[in-house]
Amino acid sequence: MTCARSDIYWRDAAYNAVMKMPGSVNAAAAYLTERRGVSIKGETLRKKLRGLDGESISMEMLEMLTEWMMELSAGTSVATDWILSLAAQFNLAVDHVPAAPEAGWPDEIAAIRDKLLHVSKFCGQLSAVALDVLADNQVTLAEADKMLDALQALRTMCHRMERNLRRALKKGRRRE
Repeated sequence: MTCARSDIYWRDAAYNAVMKMPGSVNAAAAYLTERRGVSIKGETLRKKLRGLDGESISMEMLEMLTEWMMELSAGTSVATDWILSLAAQFNLAVDHVPAAPEAGWPDEIAAIRDKLLHVSKFCGQLSAVALDVLADNQVTLAEADKMLDALQALRTMCHRMERNLRRALKKGRRRE
């Protein structure tokens, strides 16, 4: 029997991420064995990731797995989604913010305008998802995942716009 896994929970998010990697849990176990010099089998790692039978995974192992997943996922957020879930458990907000061009945008004001339009788009998407989710006055795990994705997309765009605003101010700053 399989259980529903949701990125709402950090353990599930970490497990889901490992499962999405080529070779899944067995490849992750092989990587950890090589990296740490201590053998771990795929099934043992699976139990640790799921927290079964009193098993737990150390932060050091999760850090190594995250580095491994970041290499394999080529910059996608899948490798670090578990960190967002863990932060939320302690009432902290953490978001993925992709790297900006090295020197910023040639026209930061235009970039802000563009992102403002995207924020409006994401607000509309969030409203559509939220209305569907809340229509029956209940929230399922799958619905919560959809709404969480919409909320995170909106926040990420806001972070990016804030970064543009700070660079625009820095580029245009004059002595007064």
